[in-house]
Order: sequence, then C-alpha cells, then structure tokens
Amino acid sequence: MHPTIELLRAARPVLTDGAWGTQLQAQGLQPHECPDSWNLTHPDRVLQVARAYVEAGSQVILTNTFGANAVRLAGYGLADQAAAINRAGVAISREAAAGRARVFASMGPTGKMLLDGTITEAELDRVFEEQAMALAEAGADALVAETFSDLEEAGPAIAAARRTGLPVVASLVFDSGRDKDRTMMGVAPERAAKALEEMGADVVGANCGQGISGYVSVCRRMRSATGAPLWIKANAGLPELEAGRAVYRIQAEEFAGHGPALVEAGADFIGGCCGTTPDFIRALRLRIRKP
Repeated sequence: MHPTIELLRAARPVLTDGAWGTQLQAQGLQPHECPDSWNLTHPDRVLQVARAYVEAGSQVILTNTFGANAVRLAGYGLADQAAAINRAGVAISREAAAGRARVFASMGPTGKMLLDGTITEAELDRVFEEQAMALAEAGADALVAETFSDLEEAGPAIAAARRTGLPVVASLVFDSGRDKDRTMMGVAPERAAKALEEMGADVVGANCGQGISGYVSVCRRMRSATGAPLWIKANAGLPELEAGRAVYRIQAEEFAGHGPALVEAGADFIGGCCGTTPDFIRALRLRIRKP
C-alpha cells in the first residue's frame, strides 16, 4: 500500500468531499457548458466549491477534472486544452486545501465503450496517460479513477495513474440489477473489489449511481473480498427532473445517518457524490469522526 494511503487509513474513517457538478450548477454552470473548462474561465467559482468542502471538514478533496480527458473535451472543441484544464484543476484545489486537506485528482470515463468499438484500448491508454501525467505534474497527492461502469475501461485508467507513481483510487458505479448491486456490465461487488485491486489500485470502492443506504451492503460485500482500503461516495438519492435539472431529495441529516453503518461495513474513505453539498459533509463529520 502506498505510504500516503497508509497514513490516511490510520485515521479512518477519512472524510472526503461531496458533489462538484451540482455545486457548479449552483454557481451558474449551464447545461450546455463544459464543467471542466471552468478551471480556465471561472477559476474563482471552482475555488469556492473546493474551499467550501475544506471548510466543511473534508480531509480529502477532489478536482474539477472528472471530464477532462481529451475524448470528452473533444465534444466541446477543447481536446487541445486537456493538459491546461487538468493542471488548473489541481492548482485550484491545492489553493483551497491550503495544507488542510489532501488533493486527490479526479479522472472519469470517456463516455465511449470498447465493447461497441467506439474507442480502442490504444486510444484509452493515450488519453488517460495525458490526463494522469498532467494531474501528477501539477501536484496532486493521488489520482481517483471514478464513476466507471466497465472494468475494461477502468483498467487503462488505473494503469495510466499508476505510471505516475502516485496512489491510485479506483471506484465503480453500482446501479444495475434487481437490488442495484451490479455495475452496468453486470459485475458484482466482490468481483469488482478483487479486479480493481489486481489492476493495481491502492484503494477500491463505489460511487454515484444510487443513494447511501444501498451502498452499505455493497461496501460490506467489497470488504469481504479485499483487505484494501474502501472508498464510498454515494448520491443524495436518485435524481428527479425538475425544470430540466436533476433534483435530489435526500437531505443532509438523513444521508449522514447512514455514515456509521458504512464505517461498520468497512469503509475507510467516506463522502458524497451527485446532489451532496458541504452541508452533507458537515453532517457526516459529526456522525463518523471520533470525539
């Protein structure tokens, strides 16, 4: 296990941050805009999001780089700015952290699938390598390959992250099957935990896809299959569309109420995903931190 992860795990549970996308929307991000480009065009607003999580008690914050790989950026005509956007994202989160939190840089999927031939493994290797190196060179403390539904795509992202020498977190989405305990590709938590660890991730886990109550059992099942640290970041419930925007109904106190169960189930890093806010992190801190 990487020394950085060992140090953090010794103080488990580690409180991470909450959502970025929905928080940027609250800052004025429009549906047609590229969230990651705000690192260059609206760095002050991105900084506000990151700083709010630090003030709420996050010990680890992410970066506004989830969609900052060249494939996703190409959809906005920004592929040539990938490195600059990633470097800026790390710089903003490092400024917000100010030594009070670690910066784990976010790497999301491309939105393409190997299975249907819309992207090749060589292309995945190239775009994830470009992103991982830019994030590492900018000073990230670790890299997080998050919100992946396909192990086949997660593999190249993990490999690229590992080549930087930084600690690597790998997190899948469990939102399918009768009990919402499978990835979109049908992978169960036990298999996912083993596979991600074998691919070289220092920390494995689950994020997005569903509310926090469902991730308690997913966490427990992952723990049964691995001794690696576990990372859990659930949504504030499932979204409902309201005036064209996703609205999440779960409130901070209800969300935080499941925090102790996640710790008991084996989670080492706990935070929130879509729809969660600094208030959720504040409430979680009161429920899971030792007195």
